[in-house]
Amino acid sequence: MTIEIQYVRIPTSESLDALATKKLNKLAQKYDWLIRAQVHFKLENVPAGNGKICEIELSAPGPRLFAKSSSDDFEKSLAETVKELEGQLRKKKTMMQKR
Repeated sequence: MTIEIQYVRIPTSESLDALATKKLNKLAQKYDWLIRAQVHFKLENVPAGNGKICEIELSAPGPRLFAKSSSDDFEKSLAETVKELEGQLRKKKTMMQKR
């Protein structure tokens, strides 16, 4: 699986790159039909402090999978987004097996 990571309105981070790559590679091992992952880390000015956003789009056979989460920390946002995607992947795998 190819992983593309982009940063919007924030400097790049090698530690975030490594963490995202590690988590996405785990998904790729479980679901070998994944083709590509596009990760976007964004910073938005929100008074509540939850402006650290992680968006991930996965390319796989069929419709693309997308998840987004926002929290006060990029690591938390990444973990929530990957967890949501894992649920979508489980559901998709079940649908693929029924065919």
